[in-house]
Amino acid sequence: MRVVSGPLDNLEQWDAFVKDRYDPGKTEDQFRKYDDATPPVVREFYRQNHANQTREFVLQKKRQYLGKQRGEMGIWDAMDYLNTLVDDSDPDTDLSQIEHNLQTAEAIRKDGHPRWFVLTGLIHDLGKLLCLYGEPQWAVVGDTFPVGCAFSDKIVFPEFFAANPDSNRPEYRTRLGIYQENCGLSNVDLSWGHDEYLYHVMKDYLPQPALYMIRYHSFYPGHREGAYDYLFDEKDREMFGWVRKFNPYDLYSKGHTKPNPDELRPYYEELIAEYLPAKLRW
Repeated sequence: MRVVSGPLDNLEQWDAFVKDRYDPGKTEDQFRKYDDATPPVVREFYRQNHANQTREFVLQKKRQYLGKQRGEMGIWDAMDYLNTLVDDSDPDTDLSQIEHNLQTAEAIRKDGHPRWFVLTGLIHDLGKLLCLYGEPQWAVVGDTFPVGCAFSDKIVFPEFFAANPDSNRPEYRTRLGIYQENCGLSNVDLSWGHDEYLYHVMKDYLPQPALYMIRYHSFYPGHREGAYDYLFDEKDREMFGWVRKFNPYDLYSKGHTKPNPDELRPYYEELIAEYLPAKLRW
């Protein structure tokens, strides 16, 4: 097993936190109380994330990774590689990463969604390969948010942004910062993580709704809290309907039924081949 640098015991702790925090049955008061009761390791993860995700850091990571110089892999090889990240001490699950991905995809498939939607469920978290490249947890997972403008109080634990150097830069402290009203999210830098990385791996191959699901599924301030709407253009508003449709599968499809990868692999190999080349540049 590979040890991931950061305070979390494993990346699933962030997934579990997000699942519980954004339970649609919770009231605003329950959100606040839940945040107050957050496990210390999760709070420390967010403290590191909010202190270190500056615009300069994001731009540096884009320069580092968007040239896709890490080599070539097929999708199933990438999922096998990501399995080395699974921590078998996780008390909440005995599922491998492939089994988690298959649960999400199978739930989407069961509900009769388009084939590209099913494929998106299978691959949406493959950007977590960043951990295997040596990136710390706070640069791989976590709720994403725009950098280069004022941090919204709708972001979880907004108080931790006081330690972010961008909070002291006047050009980044205004509502719009360096951006224009309704400029479109394609013109906005979001905090760096697995969403943005995988989007750039997949952007030449999948339909626009799938790419929005991949790129913005962790942008909870935007698609769950309604923050930063003034940066959206009309295309963003239309496509975020798909992001919101995908979100319940991302959070709540991981049940107790353990999928059989060997039985399902022929179907998914065919599905992958329908949309993606045999090898992708990472």
